[in-house]
Amino acid sequence: MEDLEPGTPRAANAPPTLRAHVVKMLSADILAGKYKPGDRLNESQIARELNISRIPVREALSQLQEQGLVQNRERRGMFVTNIGPEEVAQISSLRIVLETEALRLAQARVTPDILALLEGLVSQMDAWNGTLLEAAALDLEFHRVIWKAAGNPYLERALNSLMVPLFAHKTLEHVTKDVRRWRLSHHRIILDAIAGRTSDDLQEALLTHMRMAYTEPERYSTLAKKP
Repeated sequence: MEDLEPGTPRAANAPPTLRAHVVKMLSADILAGKYKPGDRLNESQIARELNISRIPVREALSQLQEQGLVQNRERRGMFVTNIGPEEVAQISSLRIVLETEALRLAQARVTPDILALLEGLVSQMDAWNGTLLEAAALDLEFHRVIWKAAGNPYLERALNSLMVPLFAHKTLEHVTKDVRRWRLSHHRIILDAIAGRTSDDLQEALLTHMRMAYTEPERYSTLAKKP
């Protein structure tokens, strides 16, 4: 199906099922390495390859941008998320500050419903045996529940803006299922700290969790060990 000529009436949005199909296909291609970090995703070319209009491709790319797998570079187009090691370390240092605050606020406001939701997500992580994208979605959802529970929409928005690309970047790492499963299992450290089942300091619990995936996440923070 080709794009309509300019001025020809058409629906503003593609059918959700078609858009979802394109999202699923592009996600799989990105995670499989067909499109590598930093690669440009050409909307017209993808539409031609799929023999569809550009509308569902454009909408799928926007959805992938919300998920963090794709970045929109002004006047250049859409690219597969690509964050360098220094950027990862710098983002991690901010994460420590912002997410520690979210954890403390969430702990003070936690309810049985929130704990049940977090318990359910941890149980799903324990049972996970699917795709890396599914694992990443569970990981992000766990943290998003905490950010929302903090009760500060500006803090929640800041964490989403900062963290979604970083989570996507880690998803693009071609690690084994065992490594991914091991990383997922460490969310219980944070859950137990929020629930008050341990006497662990929340910041230390977060740092322990982050060290499962990052080397010296505190390197750009005041927590870094001085020589």
